[in-house]
Amino acid sequence: MREWLVNARKAQNITQGALASRVGVTRQMVTAIEIGVATPSVKVAKAIAEVLGIGWTSFFEDNTTEVSSQ
Repeated sequence: MREWLVNARKAQNITQGALASRVGVTRQMVTAIEIGVATPSVKVAKAIAEVLGIGWTSFFEDNTTEVSSQ
């Protein structure tokens, strides 16, 4: 579970559906990324990071409890 991602999304008061729409993926994909059963492509990771104001490399790091700065 990528709790840091869920927390970042909720801190921005953005729903999974709204995030999906802004990034260009399905809500189901956002859910899969958040629970950790899917890893986003670099393109999608960068898009999510831009919307949420987080570092995109966080998706590919072993430590999923912290978000790296941009």
